[in-house]
Order: sequence, then structure tokens, then C-alpha cells
Amino acid sequence: SDVLFLSMKLPELLAPAGSQASLTAAIKAGADAVYFGVAELNMRANTAQKFTVDDLVDIAKQCHEANVKCYLALNVLVYGDELEKIKQVIDAVKKAKIDAVICFDPSVIEYARSVGVEVHMSTQHSISNIEAVKFFSQWADRMVLARELTLEQIREIVDEIKKQDVRGPSGRLIEIEIFIHGAMCVSVSGRCGMSLYCHNTSANRGMCFQPCRRAYQVSDPQTGKAMKIDNEFVMSPEDLCTIGLLDEIVKSGVVCLKIEGRGRAADYVDRVVRTYREALESIADGTYSKEKIDRWNKELGTVYHRGLSDGFYRGKAFKYWCGSYGSQASETKEFVGPVTKFYPKISVAEVTVQASELEEGTEVVFLGKNTGVYRTCAMNLIVDEKPVTVAKQGEVLTFKVDERVRHGDKLYKILKTK
Repeated sequence: SDVLFLSMKLPELLAPAGSQASLTAAIKAGADAVYFGVAELNMRANTAQKFTVDDLVDIAKQCHEANVKCYLALNVLVYGDELEKIKQVIDAVKKAKIDAVICFDPSVIEYARSVGVEVHMSTQHSISNIEAVKFFSQWADRMVLARELTLEQIREIVDEIKKQDVRGPSGRLIEIEIFIHGAMCVSVSGRCGMSLYCHNTSANRGMCFQPCRRAYQVSDPQTGKAMKIDNEFVMSPEDLCTIGLLDEIVKSGVVCLKIEGRGRAADYVDRVVRTYREALESIADGTYSKEKIDRWNKELGTVYHRGLSDGFYRGKAFKYWCGSYGSQASETKEFVGPVTKFYPKISVAEVTVQASELEEGTEVVFLGKNTGVYRTCAMNLIVDEKPVTVAKQGEVLTFKVDERVRHGDKLYKILKTK
């Protein structure tokens, strides 16, 4: 009921941060917490802009000053020659006051617990019932449940935790975290050998090459006849999107709602976090409605996705598998050029137009480490102190903005694809 929602605490909204720009974007967009990896020991090891152990203090400071929690994902398989490195990273986590580590390998779990660092159990453990929760409660205060559970199964686990008073090392009731948006894996998340077999890059080490998302030729070894499967990507599920059942998820009693996407750009993080934040606030104030859900789905469709699905939450497998390779987003972005100057007194951005021209009235987005994501409309363009309707490659462009942007930020124009 609406009364129930108005009286209950909203779950934590947990956002991915694969870069400094994404971290800033997540905080500005309304995340309650962020999760990130560090170079080499990262389940998104192929992300271009990696954080390092030396960044931990700054990340914790930035997050905690904004009243946002921060969790380090250390959920890779660990080899014997990396055990000392793991200890060094966890020691640095404790010193920097990172709020928790997300773990899979027992070596990480055991050492983190031994030095008093809070542990969250990764989805890779496929925790699917109350007995599994009780087993892992020896080490962890939070469990990220298996991704193939139904909402009913999740509710049962949450209810049993309360009924049986299952507590973690901190003494708190065990917290349950689930995924609400982003890429889904055809296998058990992170525990697939296909990439290692095909490309010698291990998913368990954060280097999945995603061979499941490609077209394949199937051949009969006896006759030699072959059939190319290029119209249906049979192993590639659509992305998860739960905006239309978020009220039911909140009612289930889970403590944390996790968005997948450490490999995604800052504008993706900004749009998804903002949308789910608005939806959660609507649930809290009793204005969550079909009209809003339709609008939110449209907004979520503007950023990268492979088609959107409610996954297993309704009690069945994915309604559809991805019918084509790559993004199904209704928008894409095209690089215009870097910000070369910002004039704070008059709030004007100067951009060197490099990659593509920019027309007046075009929707644009600035991306940057400290700016995060800022979307606006490029109006009243000035080149060489004269108004223009199009700024061409090679020209230096200025126009007024409502937020501060910074030298080195990148300006993109938004293009509609559908």
C-alpha cells in the first residue's frame, strides 16, 4: 500500500564507477553508494580508465564528503602468486576507510575478515536459499543473490533472515542486494569458460571477450553441411530493466539495488542512476504510476542496451534473447571536441571543434572527471565573436552553459538513432 511505502526506508541505490567521470556522475545523479575496481584485480579489467590502489584515499574522501558509501569489487579468482598483492590491496582498503569489499575468492574473504574489513558476498556464489545465506553469514554482512531468482524467492529469503535472526560478523541482520539494471550473462555471472576457451581471456579475471554475443556457424561433422545463425544471437540475453516492477522489488525488503555497468560511459551511469533515483522517490511519495514508468523506460532506452527485459524476476527466463549485435539505444553520441576554456564570470564554455561540426539547437553532453555528466542544448553559438548557426571543424566555438565545465572535458552531440 502507499502507506507502507511512505513509512519504509528506501533501499540503497548502488551505482557502477569504472572511471573518475563515472564516479562523479553517479554521485551527482543521486547514488547512495558506488562500487569500483582497481587495476588487475578487477572483474572489469578491460575498462579503459582504471582506478589504482593509490586512488583509494581520494575515492573514499570524495564519496564520504557526499554522504555516499564506496565498495571495492575484489571478486576475481586469485592465483597463488597474487596472494601478497591481495593483502596489500585490502590493507590499503582499511587505511582509506573504503566501506566494504565485494568478494568471491576465499583468500580475499578470509584476509578481509581477519583485518576487520567488511565483506559483501559476490553474486558469483549463486546464493539462492536461506541455508546458503546462513553459511556465508560467518564472513559477510551482505549477500548479492544469484541473478536467476524470482521475486517470490527473494522475498522468502529476506523473510527467513528476519524470522531466523541471521546476522553477519558486524552483528547486523544480513543485508540482501540484487541487480536491477544492466547486462545479463548467459552463464553464471563471472563463472564462464567460453571466453578463455575461444580467446584465452578469462571472464573470471575480468577479461571476458563476450563470444556469447556473436553470430555463429553451426556445422554437421558427418555431412559437412553448415547453417549460419546470424539473425538470432542465441546465447546473448537482453539487458535487465526493472523500472516497471521497482515497487514490488522495494516491497520485497532487499537492502540494496545494484546497477551493472562498470564498463559503461559516464553518461550511461548518469541517465540510469537519475532515472532509478526518480522512480524510488516516486515510490516513496506515492506517485509511482504507469505514465511515469512509460517515460522512464523511454529514457532508459536512450543509452546503451541490447534490448530490455525483466529477467527472471517474474518467474520465467528472459522473455526474449537479443536479436542483434550491439546497442539498441535510441540515442548515440558523436564527439565534437575538447573544452579548451571556461569563463566562470559569464558561464561560457570554449570548445575547439575537432571531430564533427555542431549545429545550433543540438542537444549536447559534456563528460569529464570532475564535471561528470552535463547535458544541455547548444544555443547562441559564437565563432570569431560572431553568431553562427553551425560551428565547423577547426573552429573555436563558445556558447553559454548553466553549469561549470572544465578544461579537458569532452563535448559530444546527441544523435537520435530511432
